[in-house]
Amino acid sequence: MRSSRMRLLLSAAAVAACSVMSSAAFAETPYDGLWNVTIHTSSGSCEPTASYPLTVTDGRISAPGADVNGKVGREGLVRVSIGAAYANGQLNGKTGSGKWNGASGGVPCSGRWEASRQ
Repeated sequence: MRSSRMRLLLSAAAVAACSVMSSAAFAETPYDGLWNVTIHTSSGSCEPTASYPLTVTDGRISAPGADVNGKVGREGLVRVSIGAAYANGQLNGKTGSGKWNGASGGVPCSGRWEASRQ
């Protein structure tokens, strides 16, 4: 009887531990999801306007086939590099905006960006 209680207790502890680990692994942030980001160039020879789909998963920013490294904080603060370009700004609800800078053919470019949640 004692060993079956012990097994039951250990099984319950293992299930509880797995539940805690599972919910931590699948934690979501308020800004997770698909975002459409449009950049506007205000100086330099980069494209005047371009749009890109970006995905936020657990606060990390990614895009298929792109060299993206960045995060969105719980309060919506954005810091990201995409290739040789760098951007920062703020998301709020379903929209966001900020500034970016980079280069095209060695010529510096900069501007602003706007985002909307899809």
